[in-house]
Amino acid sequence: MFLRIKKSGPREYLQIAHNRREKGKVRQDVIATIGRIDVLKASGSLESLLRSGVKFSEKLALIDSGKQGESLSSREYKIGLPMIFGRLWKETGIKITIEAHLDERKFRFLVERAIFLTVLHRLSKPGSDRAAEKWQNGYKIEGTEGIDLHHLYRAMAWLGEELPEGYQKGATPFSPRSVKDLIEEGIFQRNRDLFGELTLVFFDTTSIYFEGNGGEEIGAYGHSKDHRPDLKQMVVGIVIDGTGRPICCELWPGNTADVKTLMPVIDRLKIRFGIQRVCIVADRGMISKETIREIEETKGIQYILGVRMRKQKEVREDVLSRGGRYEEVYPKSTDSKAPSPLKVKEVEFKGRRYIICINEDQAKKDALDREAIIATLKEKLKHGGKSLIGNKGYRKYLKNTGAVFEIDEDKVKQEVRYDGKWVLTTNTALSAREVALQYKQLWMVEQIFRTMKTILSTRPIYHKCDETIRGHVFCSFLSLLLIKELQQRMSAKGWEVEWADIINDLEELKETIIETGNKEVILRSELKGQAGKAFQAAGVAVPQRVK
Repeated sequence: MFLRIKKSGPREYLQIAHNRREKGKVRQDVIATIGRIDVLKASGSLESLLRSGVKFSEKLALIDSGKQGESLSSREYKIGLPMIFGRLWKETGIKITIEAHLDERKFRFLVERAIFLTVLHRLSKPGSDRAAEKWQNGYKIEGTEGIDLHHLYRAMAWLGEELPEGYQKGATPFSPRSVKDLIEEGIFQRNRDLFGELTLVFFDTTSIYFEGNGGEEIGAYGHSKDHRPDLKQMVVGIVIDGTGRPICCELWPGNTADVKTLMPVIDRLKIRFGIQRVCIVADRGMISKETIREIEETKGIQYILGVRMRKQKEVREDVLSRGGRYEEVYPKSTDSKAPSPLKVKEVEFKGRRYIICINEDQAKKDALDREAIIATLKEKLKHGGKSLIGNKGYRKYLKNTGAVFEIDEDKVKQEVRYDGKWVLTTNTALSAREVALQYKQLWMVEQIFRTMKTILSTRPIYHKCDETIRGHVFCSFLSLLLIKELQQRMSAKGWEVEWADIINDLEELKETIIETGNKEVILRSELKGQAGKAFQAAGVAVPQRVK
């Protein structure tokens, strides 16, 4: 129904009418004629009539109350992140797995909600747990009412709590099993169909430093990848499957060398996840002769490992010198979205299988970079060369002739043979191209670490107790799992979206609650940018604009 004006000579009448369809055409029927418009306006009857009808509409009644001078109150909350990641939190099995391990515990607050709050905070405004407590006030997060800072600390401590002796089977020599391990295993079992047969895993480590003393046992001085040898640190390892889905995270004292962690991690994976055959893909930092020999003596373990070309004598002097044709994996392309050009060549030496890989674009870049360095060196050597020795990039091209430094032409020629190349060794039956492609996927692990240490700001860590430190890092792991889940769902729909854009656009989605007396209206802001795609990918219905 609607109001319409009917003209009759010089006069205008206000009528109530409605539309009906008759034989495919729309007809208007007059329900009632209210009166002449000029008379209704002059007497104030029109305004009184409309206001009397407002009480039958809560939305209009609220607006009218404000106009009549009644007090209005409003609150605004961000709803995008809680809605999207709240759904993924449930569908990945994280929520139910955490709750299952809380059944016998008698906490007086919702531990699962405290963990979800911490994880959500990492996705939005990375920072400490203290910051998370204040941050939550601007968001509509179901079930987090009344959660304070001490609840967040207790939740972190529970995640990192050391398990009883009977549950320590499969612990590494460097760190005990804790509650977070049970949760990782539970999530894996609930999503086993997604992981499929877990035979190919990627493994890499990084160091994360502490502010202050940090860590009772897990904090130690060691080789710092953050270039902070003055601070205690811990070592964090990440294991992901062949699709990039995070499986688990491992935590060790900061003085644990990478080469010592590989075999314990493999043994632990087989026990924790029931894996019979494992193919480890790891970078050059994991390599040692002892590690490779131990892997080869262990049944059911295969490997694709990077080789340190310059430091491994048989690779430097024999493998790289072997002739043979390269097989093209990816051709050179002008398409910026195309894979980088790649060629591979297989070499067998003393029973060991090597794959030489070359990116010709990178080879040209390496050559140009070296030429620029040599040109700079020649110029600087005219003014004395002692100051150059402190620069590693320069030092490898210099030699000391006694009185002065000169460019070592032999070293320059040696470097040419490494341009654009990397060398792999493997005991798999995969073809050379398959080995190279699997190893190239290791960038996913490196990307995860970049995300963990920048977007999620896992570092620096302010906790002092080992259990809260383990819980803190595990929350970053759970955040990564949610990130990967949303990215895979969006990729399945053909959408490749920048992660920062998704977060920024979801942060813009808000609900404003307006109240007066016993009336309430909730207004939703417009969807912006990539927010709509995130809702579709997660399978979440967008709230009504007004309710």
